Amino acid sequence: MIMQPASRSVTGKATTVVTRKRIATTPVLARDTKRRRVEVKSTTTVPNTFINDVETSEWTHALETLEQDTLGESWRKALQIEFSKPYFRKLKDFLISEHKSHLVYPPIRDIYSWSRLTPLESVKAVVLGQDPYHNTGQAHGLSFSVLPPTKLPGSLKNIYKQLSIDVPTFKPPSIGDLTPLARAGVLWLNTCLTVRAHTPNSHSKRGWESFTDAVIKAVLDREGDKGVVFFAWGLPAQKTCERLGIDEDKHLVLRSAHPSPLSAHRGFLGNGHFRKANEWLRETNGSEIDWTALCLGKT
Repeated sequence: MIMQPASRSVTGKATTVVTRKRIATTPVLARDTKRRRVEVKSTTTVPNTFINDVETSEWTHALETLEQDTLGESWRKALQIEFSKPYFRKLKDFLISEHKSHLVYPPIRDIYSWSRLTPLESVKAVVLGQDPYHNTGQAHGLSFSVLPPTKLPGSLKNIYKQLSIDVPTFKPPSIGDLTPLARAGVLWLNTCLTVRAHTPNSHSKRGWESFTDAVIKAVLDREGDKGVVFFAWGLPAQKTCERLGIDEDKHLVLRSAHPSPLSAHRGFLGNGHFRKANEWLRETNGSEIDWTALCLGKT
């Protein structure tokens, strides 16, 4: 007889702990194909102090120290003033509450992954998204990006299509991890940085938008005269650029329909944005973005 570890399943505000007792119906031999019978020994309901086997106190500590532990140094210095503002405290309290009772994406360690991959001083372009992908194994802190083995979302497929048109040497990869381009100076930034699992826009208007406005302002306020390209795909991204009053004499704002399969054929496909971005960067900054870094898998 072999006793199995207890398993936990989240059911609202309580966790059901099921202890299984495994009993072999016959002696188990090397080539024995007879099935084993699993009996439920006991079921106990306990307070929901665990989510994904991590104690609530650990979630709370991780979220309270999130900026110190995971935000890239250059961004942490630039955004320090935000951390003491009332909206940010309310945002933290909301996130702690959400983690107590729901599954939240992306994983805590990846909420600020964009800041570690693309330091403030290295930003050449900003690609604005809305909120993270909300299904399992998708979001990891970069707008439009997914980690393998997740299949390519429709929006990302269309981004790859347009890259193939604009950059002849670009060969669409089979994976959706945009980390190589983040390292090359592309800031893949969602305006809302977390989401409740399977519930799009569930964390919108909770404070993230104020914080990511500050992120964009930090880019706009950098020392020096080098401008940045803003990819504003879809009305929400365009409204963000308008609200922040981006100086288009210094920066380039490229506007079009969103790459979603629902709208890509209404102006995204064929917009030439990646070609235009590099032409502008070469002319104004003497540099460009190596979009083919994505093909080489330089993570």
